[in-house]
Amino acid sequence: MLLHFIFVIKEKDLDRRKAEYEYVKKMAEFYKNWIKQYFLKDFEIQTDQMITKPRNIFQRLDIPTLVQDHSERGEDIYHFYLCYFRPIYTDCTCEGYHAENFSMVWWQQPKNFEDVLFLAEKNCTVVSHELAHELLRQTGYKRYIDDVHDVWTKHFYADLPFEQYGKNFEKTSDKPMFLTLDVSSFRL
Repeated sequence: MLLHFIFVIKEKDLDRRKAEYEYVKKMAEFYKNWIKQYFLKDFEIQTDQMITKPRNIFQRLDIPTLVQDHSERGEDIYHFYLCYFRPIYTDCTCEGYHAENFSMVWWQQPKNFEDVLFLAEKNCTVVSHELAHELLRQTGYKRYIDDVHDVWTKHFYADLPFEQYGKNFEKTSDKPMFLTLDVSSFRL
């Protein structure tokens, strides 16, 4: 199966957000390994940019627009949209949304465009949250929403640390390049 990460970016921001897109490409390769290790699925990975032009208020980019794009690209492909806006509707506290073979998150822009720790803390963690929902759903895991939210709450309120990975995709206690949800409690 193909997992397609799509970095949604405004046309005017294209040049100044190149470093973020480079991080997205590395993160996609990291998640290929992470998914194979923890969810036993071997995804083909693709990254792409969806460049948006200015729109009027009635043509605002939102979840239904992305779902339509997902349908047009092929519903048998798992599309993961990294967006510059929050979803209007979500049942997740992490500003993300998921459905069958579809995920989106609010991708937060760092003040310093090469702040990898910010990208890992604010964005990579949220990507792992939404990936966990969909991958657990695909395996038939019954509590794929509640259990992910329980772990997410423990990360923020019970001192459960996010899992840290370095640029070689291996766990580290040093400077992490990627941070993920702790998936050790999920019984797969």
